Amino acid sequence: MNYLFSFILICLFLFLGGLFLFTLFVAMRVRMGLPPEGRFVTIMGNRMHYLEQGKGQPILMIHGLGGVAQNFSYSVMGQMAKTHRVIAIDRPGSGYSVRHPQSSASLAVQADVVAGLIDALKLDKPLIVGHSLGGAVALATALRHPEKVSRLALVAPLTHMPTETSKAFAALAITWPWLRRLVAWTLATPMSILQREKVLDIVFGPESVPKDFPVRGGGLLGLRPSQFISASEDMNALPDALPMMQQQYATMTLPVAVLYGRQDRILDYREQGEAMAAAAPNAALELIDGGHMLPITQPDVTADFIRRQAAL
Repeated sequence: MNYLFSFILICLFLFLGGLFLFTLFVAMRVRMGLPPEGRFVTIMGNRMHYLEQGKGQPILMIHGLGGVAQNFSYSVMGQMAKTHRVIAIDRPGSGYSVRHPQSSASLAVQADVVAGLIDALKLDKPLIVGHSLGGAVALATALRHPEKVSRLALVAPLTHMPTETSKAFAALAITWPWLRRLVAWTLATPMSILQREKVLDIVFGPESVPKDFPVRGGGLLGLRPSQFISASEDMNALPDALPMMQQQYATMTLPVAVLYGRQDRILDYREQGEAMAAAAPNAALELIDGGHMLPITQPDVTADFIRRQAAL
């Protein structure tokens, strides 16, 4: 029996070791193929990576759960940079931004980091664009630092606690930090590769995934362990802040414009978009046919939406 137990234990270690080496190999290949494209600035101990284009009125763009700044630089950022100074950030822990080891993933902390970045880059009350979870961060920034923001343009934003978590993010619901790191460095990367088509169909559907999304849109960066860890931390931190934020929407005075796709498979436009328009006095909702990844699948429509808000 002892020999059998030892044999099983050895096999388990060999299996996990193989997964670790595979994950390490993939992470190194991704970094070599998609190195940082922007600049870095340290805010509250977080090493923030950001992309910058253009001149003029400032626009700050914040990506969603598991996303990266390239979700905007794919097309929307370049369109807006023709007439504006546009900054797209990697949220703390995402992309090439590094979250401080003692920093929280809470929306409040992320909002404070955004406010610090606005000061550091001298953006002077930018229009903040937030996609998905980036919408919740934008709202938290407006609630905590209204003097630093001119208005919000939110694309398929998370505004209220969802009644259920999308199957695309089910693997992120790990509450124990040690288990989160173990999964990140063993199972997460190979499972992401194996389930890629299924997950992307939920995230992008009913619209198709552009063939150049893995590189041009930064999709491959999601295969790194750090991205899984950060996304899991972000998702698990939501219940501590988002319900309280919902109670403050009625007090918001900043204009909030919301763009949503009726066929969104990640977030329900009624539960998120219509609820936001009903809760905040200066919020307005625009509905179009489309899914969740509008900055990638409908960049012209998204850019026009942002442009109209910037002109107000």
